[in-house]
Amino acid sequence: MPRVNIQAVQPDAYAAMFGLENYLAGSEISRELQELVRLRASLLNRCSFCINMHSKAAAEAGAGRNKLRALEDWQSSELFSQKEQAALTLTDLLTQVAAQGLPEQAYQAAQTHYSDTEIAQLIMLIATINAWNRLGISMAEH
Repeated sequence: MPRVNIQAVQPDAYAAMFGLENYLAGSEISRELQELVRLRASLLNRCSFCINMHSKAAAEAGAGRNKLRALEDWQSSELFSQKEQAALTLTDLLTQVAAQGLPEQAYQAAQTHYSDTEIAQLIMLIATINAWNRLGISMAEH
């Protein structure tokens, strides 16, 4: 049975989501890092559509093939800078926020690499991709 297409039946909801994307496009977070964050959250959420989209977008933004492959287990990889690791830690924790919240240690680690503005932008980025993942998964036919 076909599932609801939210974009078709509630276009204003999608317009609001694209408003967030427009905000993120103007953020101080590099396009490559944005796509790595989007891809990592999509991997955790198992959103196939988003994984495909953001794998391509991350490659176009400059992420190398090895880095893309390593993203599944980024904690064991030496390909990610400390700054990227801080963003990916936030991504993991906020994507799975019910597990342990956002521990102070992870937040402080992010503060060593990012300004308050950039942390706010990262949090908005992570919240936005998680919303997109949930939309994509809820509308996908199984």
